[in-house]
Amino acid sequence: MVEPSGLLSGVGREGRLVEPSNDGPQRSDAQRNRERILEVALAELTRAQDVPLSSIARKAGVGQGTFYRNFPNREALVLEVYRHEVHLLTDAAAELLRTKAPDQALREWMDQLARFAVTKVGLSDAMRQIVGTTDGPAQPGYALVVEAIGALLAANHEAGTIRPGVTADDFVLAIAGLWQVDAHGDWQTRSARLLDLVMDGLRAGAPGKG
Repeated sequence: MVEPSGLLSGVGREGRLVEPSNDGPQRSDAQRNRERILEVALAELTRAQDVPLSSIARKAGVGQGTFYRNFPNREALVLEVYRHEVHLLTDAAAELLRTKAPDQALREWMDQLARFAVTKVGLSDAMRQIVGTTDGPAQPGYALVVEAIGALLAANHEAGTIRPGVTADDFVLAIAGLWQVDAHGDWQTRSARLLDLVMDGLRAGAPGKG
């Protein structure tokens, strides 16, 4: 399982990537430049992990100097984009638990995880090159994803909507097939079928199901 980064930046309105404000307010034009670079980088890195940084800078409408002041190398850029994506994914778990029944929240979050796993393949490949390993727990941010999974499973255990004893590790192994789904095919249908099978297995023997 390819895992995301754990060091999260802020998220502005409409989920836009925002510069953390540790060093005081940033000039508005500089902040816009940074946000634009990150928006373009997300789109480009999602498609291919080896997109040239010069291409990202050009499409963002900034000069090389501006680009490298914000992101001195590819690693810095990929980490920042990945942080944002994982932030959205993990925050979604809490939001779904606030607004949906536990089993519905879990199933809907699984769809969001599928979208991340399948459609962000270029970004995942870039991240894997940076960390140099495909071993799950060694990946940046793995703990954040596991924490989100744990919260979803705990809510379902309390509600009696999944079988007792299911752990986050069990869940990660069960949905690992997502990373084998071809993004260029009918990935929505294939991932939905896989996740429905997983959800059926989780519900089997649930105490609340009689």
